[in-house]
Amino acid sequence: MKEKTFNTKALLIATAASVFMVVLVFYGSRKLQNFDAALVTYLFGTLFAFFGVVYRYTVWLQRPPTWMYFKRGIHFLFTGKVFSHLWFLGKESVQNIAFQKFIYPRGKYRWLAHFCIAIGCFSAFAITFPLTFGWIHFTLAPNSISVYEAHFFGFKVMDFRLDSIMAFLTFHALNWSSYLVIFGSLYYLRRRLTNPGLIATQTFEGDLLPLLLLIAISVTGLCLTYSYQFMKGFAYDFLAVIHAVTVIMFLIWIPFGKFFHIIQRPAQIGAHIYKKEGMKKGMAICKETGKPFTTQLHIDDLKIVTKQLGFDFSDDQGNSHLDLSPEGKRDRLAKAHLKARIEGGNLFG
Repeated sequence: MKEKTFNTKALLIATAASVFMVVLVFYGSRKLQNFDAALVTYLFGTLFAFFGVVYRYTVWLQRPPTWMYFKRGIHFLFTGKVFSHLWFLGKESVQNIAFQKFIYPRGKYRWLAHFCIAIGCFSAFAITFPLTFGWIHFTLAPNSISVYEAHFFGFKVMDFRLDSIMAFLTFHALNWSSYLVIFGSLYYLRRRLTNPGLIATQTFEGDLLPLLLLIAISVTGLCLTYSYQFMKGFAYDFLAVIHAVTVIMFLIWIPFGKFFHIIQRPAQIGAHIYKKEGMKKGMAICKETGKPFTTQLHIDDLKIVTKQLGFDFSDDQGNSHLDLSPEGKRDRLAKAHLKARIEGGNLFG
């Protein structure tokens, strides 16, 4: 039997989402009127990454454990105390997505480096994707050579003078993102090249390549700024090609490598809601130790998922091995070993 190499449902969803994105690019740029043809290679790289992300995310959601978490999370979010859940969702997003609070217990320097990479990447995404799609563009104000207008989806959002602080911050926004990414990436690269434990377990593809790509994108981007501001455009075309290659490599790598955790991370908030609601519904009591060890909701859903995966841990009396805590399972195993040794007449052998 020939092994299936792709997921049909995920393929259809990813294709439909990519077509919808192309439509948004077409109309968001006012039928390509505001689209910069020089960014067409970035557009194709972005669309490829978008297709891959949607495909992989759909496949990931189809896994029974992931789908159970996702289904329960959506149900809890929009039932019961909806505003309380939305407040919790917003708070968790700020703490764990924006400020990367979950990293802080591992060390303040690791947190700072991770925070710099996250903020640098998020801000760069927020700037480059709309520019690439033609959703944001800048034009000179009518009858002026010193005032710029910023447009979003073809609608004027604001204007500013070219010699203003707003202009300086706006036109150098990607530079600030690059500095943050370089600082955070160099910290982790140094750690991965000097920590014996990491050296023993890491791989080039999974751990070093992502950091090198981030640094290469940031450095080549800064080189472009340096070239047109201080070198009168010297080697600008060459640097533009190198920068484009690194960016496209990064985009292609997102769905298949370590960068995919950027897309998965927000789903962790749903797991937090699931855990919070599960605790409200009651804890599961281990039948061996008599102590609570997790939520009863989690145990009930675990029984459903394991059966979907082809595992049934129930016995003839209707009990389940999943009703035992890790400590209870070790107790049962130790008692079974003791019973077997006693029945075999060789207690210590």
